[in-house]
This record gives sequence, structure tokens and C-alpha cells, in this order.
Amino acid sequence: MKFQPSRLAGLLLAGVFFPCTFLKAQKTEPTEVSRIISVLAADSMEGRATFSPGIEKASLFIESEFRKAKLKPLPGAEDYRQNFAMVGRQLKSLDSLKADEQPKFLHNVAGMIEGSSRPEEYVIFSAHYDHIGIRKPVEGDSIANGADDDASGVTAVILLAKYFQQHRPERSVIFVTFTGEEMGGFGSRYFSKQLDPAKIMAMFNIEMIGKESKFGRNSAFITGYERSDFGKILQQNLQGSSFHFYPDPYPEQQLFYRSDNATLARLGVPAHTISTTQIDKDKLYHSVDDEVESLDMQNIADIIEAIAVSAGSIVNGKDTPTRVAIEQRK
Repeated sequence: MKFQPSRLAGLLLAGVFFPCTFLKAQKTEPTEVSRIISVLAADSMEGRATFSPGIEKASLFIESEFRKAKLKPLPGAEDYRQNFAMVGRQLKSLDSLKADEQPKFLHNVAGMIEGSSRPEEYVIFSAHYDHIGIRKPVEGDSIANGADDDASGVTAVILLAKYFQQHRPERSVIFVTFTGEEMGGFGSRYFSKQLDPAKIMAMFNIEMIGKESKFGRNSAFITGYERSDFGKILQQNLQGSSFHFYPDPYPEQQLFYRSDNATLARLGVPAHTISTTQIDKDKLYHSVDDEVESLDMQNIADIIEAIAVSAGSIVNGKDTPTRVAIEQRK
């Protein structure tokens, strides 16, 4: 990822917003996007199913990228692994396990940049790194590579970590990739119990950004757009650019509660998912054909740049999205 001189970066973080030409200057290289996705969605990852050897390989790669980004472990952690156990359908910390319990063990991969002036206020960037593993062969291919779902989102989290390491935030920023999303959101459910939701100012969950949205290029949609002013803040920060965030065009799919933002959103956090998937007609979704070759690397790069710029006023404490109304789990 290449960045412009620090004077321009400083102006951006100070809240000065630039037209479309500046957005294009904040360069995210499609080749770097391709490098990361190609590793995560390689056949050697065997579809990254939870509890599989493939997801362990994916974790090691993400950890290596977090080290390159010079992220710190979360408070109290020794490394980037947030370990926990599942006993039946119950999630437990390792130190709470009883001798007679038989736990299959999981972990999220998480790191952070400590805020310079508001270290106890958190902004989260997240995606899930698991997928659905080995499936019934189709023309000899049995690996559901999960390139769009959600290697594209994990790639965004990694590159955003590198971006904000060079554009230091006022609030603490956590970068986390969740396990177990495809099995019921286990990773995000455990993660959500480890922080005080009142201290989480916003969550940018990123899911399936590998292709153009139904609105065309330079666009993405935000689930639960109407539930807080999160989306309005992001769009205001892109004023003068050609990029646009839209409300979720698939309300019947209930995507707001189908991804890793859901647990924190139920606790009142302005936690939303950013996506471009045309979920109503994506024939590659959860199939062995969700391959790297089906993705648009430039589109992904453009979305990462837009997220980085639009998040600026939130990570630096100028804006705080309104809270989501707390609802009982359905």
C-alpha cells in the first residue's frame, strides 16, 4: 500500500475532506489485494472450515500480516490469538473449563493500535476468516475456497491495519478476524463478551466486497443503515468523491443479523456490515466456484480506500455514531 506525504495525511485526520482526486491518491494497490486473497483462498487452505487444518493455516498467515502491520495484542493477551472453547453450544474462556468438560478449541485473530488520546474508546474493523471447507465435487473441484466470502473482507482488515498504523488514530482501533461465522457466529459472540459495549464507538464489519454492488462501481451498501447515523457519517466524510454508501437493498434477507456485527448491534453498538454482494443472484455463494478468479481486485482496492477515508472522523473522535436501539434476540 502506497501513501501520500504525511502533510496530506495530517490534513485528512484533522477532518479536512478532499474531492475525488484525493481519494484516488490514497492508493491501495490491487496487486497487494490479490496477494493476500490468493493466499487465503488457495486450495491449500482447504476451504478454511472451522476446526480444520486449513483454518489453522489461514490463522498463521493472518497473524504474520498483523505482525508486519506492527499491531499490539489485545489487553491481557500475549499474542494475536483470542482463544476460547466450545462445550456443546456454550462458549467458554479456557480458564473457566471444568475437568469433566470436553471442549473442539477455537480462536479469533485480533490485534490493535492504541489510541493516542482516547485509548479506552474502541473502533473495530472485522471480518470472518472461516468458510465452509470441503464440499461435494463439481467437475472434480471439492474445495469451497471462500474468496469473496470472506477472504475479501479479511484482506480489507489487514490492509486497513497497515493504513491506520501509518495514520495513527486518537481512539484505539481493534482489527479482528473471527472464526466460526459459518457455524453460527461463535467467534464474534465470544469476542463481544470480552469488551464493555459502552466503550465501543463503532464496528465496521466487512463481508463479501469482491464484486460490484447492484449500484455499480464506487459503491457499497451498509446493513442496518437506518438504525444509526453510522452510514451518514461515512458518506459525509466522502463528500466530493464519486464513492457512495447505500442502505441495504436486500432487507428481506435480514443481513443485519446474519453477520458478525449482530452480537454487538444487539448490545446497542453501532455495528454494521459493509458489503457489495448481490446476494439475491450470486450463484457462486457457498460454492466451490467462489474462486479468486471471480473477483475484481480494483473494486476491492477502491472499497478499502473508501472505508479508510470515511472512517477517519470516527477513529479520531470527531464523530461518534448514534447507538443502535437494543433489541431482544429473535
